[in-house]
Amino acid sequence: MLGQLLVLFGFFSLILVMIYWINRAVRLFDQLIADGQSAWVFLELTSLSLPGLIRMVLPLSAFVAAVYVTNRMSSDSELSVVQATGYSPYRLARPVIYFGLIVATMMSVLTHFLVPMSTERLAQRSGEISQDLTAALLTAGEFMTPADGITFYIREISQAGEMLDVFISEDVSPQRRITYTAAQAYLVRTDGGPQLVMVDGLAQDLNMQTDRLTTTGFDDFVYDIGSLMSDEAIRERTISGLNTWELLNPTQELQDITGKNAADMALLAHDRFAQSFLGFIAGLIGFSSLVAGGFSRFGLWRNIALAIGLVIAVKIIEGFGAGIARNAPELWPFVYLAGFAGIGMSYVLLWIAAHPYALKRRSRRTVGAT
Repeated sequence: MLGQLLVLFGFFSLILVMIYWINRAVRLFDQLIADGQSAWVFLELTSLSLPGLIRMVLPLSAFVAAVYVTNRMSSDSELSVVQATGYSPYRLARPVIYFGLIVATMMSVLTHFLVPMSTERLAQRSGEISQDLTAALLTAGEFMTPADGITFYIREISQAGEMLDVFISEDVSPQRRITYTAAQAYLVRTDGGPQLVMVDGLAQDLNMQTDRLTTTGFDDFVYDIGSLMSDEAIRERTISGLNTWELLNPTQELQDITGKNAADMALLAHDRFAQSFLGFIAGLIGFSSLVAGGFSRFGLWRNIALAIGLVIAVKIIEGFGAGIARNAPELWPFVYLAGFAGIGMSYVLLWIAAHPYALKRRSRRTVGAT
């Protein structure tokens, strides 16, 4: 049973990740291509988003795999045969518990390590791309204004990155304007920042106070565009990009950078543990809901609906507990409310499966007493 759960878990995880990934990739592809980015940047950013997508679909995949396997075993009468040999529902739940522990381990690796690392790297790359002048500033066929008083225009950018017919207008002061035109230009990255090397051009210096225009031709000229860029977005760290150890033991520097206090960081760390816990109970809820229904020739559709309803209830409880914890970070234990509620639901359902006639006897006694 454990082998079947793992195989189907991997299958459903792959399908769901592909669906989410394609949906995200299409929107990201349109945005990056419109900004002039390469296919390599698209692949890099979509790859960095995969850990977060996988973390989202793993609990759902575990639930679907547990429901599918349990329903198939029930329809083939395998559960009835195994229970007839003396296996209790608690013992039948052992493979599902082992399966849940495996899913919880995978969730822990993702939430505590891979997702923060990918989020941090994704934030850095997004900051770099937003400051990338070849995409944001030097766009062919458009007049761009990267800063007050500065206007860029490029007629065309070749496949080799060569810029053709470049126009730059800069207001040095209210009374002075300098205009640069060049037949060709190249973007060169140096230790001091990006530089625009213009070839075969003309510089026109207009003094609007005296109405005097001075022109200077040049074979090559270096224009410093690094001053137009700010690396603040690259240096900043987000709270979601911190690993769990940093969240539980935040320094004052991290609190200043992220703008969050120690209580908020600790709350996020506990939320990560709670997410891993939900990966454990997802399959257990699906299994226990179907086992509690016993064997039925008409199938277990009502129990499948019950399992879906319980998962929805767990998500509602999760939102309720998270809302309480966000309003008062010192009440962080409430983030585990959904996990313990799921364990309680599963135990009650397994108890009903182990005592199928207990409720009927009680109802008969109540009717007889009346």
